[in-house]
Amino acid sequence: MIELGQSNPQPAAGDLVKDGTDQTFMADVVEASKEVPVIVDFWAPWCGPCKTLGPQLEAAVQAAGGKVRMVKVNVDENQAVAGQLRVQSIPTVYAFWQGQPVDGFQGAVPQSQITEFVTKLAAMAGDGGLSEALEAAEEMLGQGAVADAAQTFAAILGEDPANAAAMGGLARAHIAMGQLDQAEALLNNAPAEIAKAPEIEAARAQLDLAHQAENAGPLTELAAAVEANPDDHQARFDYAKALHAAGEVEQAVEQLLELFRRDREWNDGAAKTQLFTIFDALKPQDPIALHGRRKLSSMIFA
Repeated sequence: MIELGQSNPQPAAGDLVKDGTDQTFMADVVEASKEVPVIVDFWAPWCGPCKTLGPQLEAAVQAAGGKVRMVKVNVDENQAVAGQLRVQSIPTVYAFWQGQPVDGFQGAVPQSQITEFVTKLAAMAGDGGLSEALEAAEEMLGQGAVADAAQTFAAILGEDPANAAAMGGLARAHIAMGQLDQAEALLNNAPAEIAKAPEIEAARAQLDLAHQAENAGPLTELAAAVEANPDDHQARFDYAKALHAAGEVEQAVEQLLELFRRDREWNDGAAKTQLFTIFDALKPQDPIALHGRRKLSSMIFA
């Protein structure tokens, strides 16, 4: 792997493989992935391994016969999306399905792994109704029918034990029901091939925040402490955790950004670490996460 530079390309309409930009990412990747899985290859002209991996991926996508598409993002000319997805080195590859990242890897990998990656992704589009079941389970969870969602996620795992989206969803359902031990056990026993999947990492982040919420302090007292002494970093940090526990996610992010602005190195960079935990627990395109990442990045690189 080579450390990151930046990004650009011209979209070639309708092709299985096309160049993508920050401006076309939503249409070419997020929206397009609601119909067919889309692979995103983050690369740069100066990256040696990219010159090998890119053509191998393209060949595998072409061989899949339209079941998968590919979008190439030159990070030298398109940095926004790479930043939002926390691409820190290239080549980095993400797979999107139903508008969400579902798989990925970094660095040059053997041809056999590339073929397996594309084949597995192609199978998602025709998965015997599991995608529809996942969508229904997510809707149940969002509407508060947590027990029904948990049963549906569990049924999907019965059909596909290595389904990262279902496992992450079941863990989030356990968290919503206050069953933190069950969620932790489930995530700790995730199959090796999905242990680092975005859905699993997101559930782990939610679990960390749920554990924090158990020990969150009283909002009113912490708010008063911050107002009385804006440089009381511990009080501000605790206030942010209490805000998140109370469901005030955006306000929690603002307090952590303010703490980072005042002293980015406080407590070994605790504000930035906590921010990334919150961002990871949110959906990639959540406005709070997108806005928070942009503000944090502007402070880091100011």
